[in-house]
Amino acid sequence: MTPFQIIFTPVSAAELARMPKELQLHILGEFRGLPQQVISTELNDFGKLERGGRILHRFRIGEFRVYFERHELGVLVHRILSRNTLKDFMYRSGLKVEEDAALQQNPKFWELIESARATK
Repeated sequence: MTPFQIIFTPVSAAELARMPKELQLHILGEFRGLPQQVISTELNDFGKLERGGRILHRFRIGEFRVYFERHELGVLVHRILSRNTLKDFMYRSGLKVEEDAALQQNPKFWELIESARATK
């Protein structure tokens, strides 16, 4: 069996590092079932956002949303955002539709995701 890795971008690693240690451990603990789900399914249990042939998935952990995509080694975590951050983002963007659909259509969300790549 090939090893499964959970890879954090510098931005997502920094977001995790800013959290209290107990919360960090809780979030990381929620990842324990993720490898089997990613390997064995089409990720139907996760939110899905698509744009330009790119697919991101949303994993809810309590008040947080983890945005990730499949990677040849496992998953690549782009952002770990508080639900309130997304509410504020959607409010400022004037969005009145379902969270995933709204984010999927909003170029500012994709800029937020891409900013994680730009800091490498």
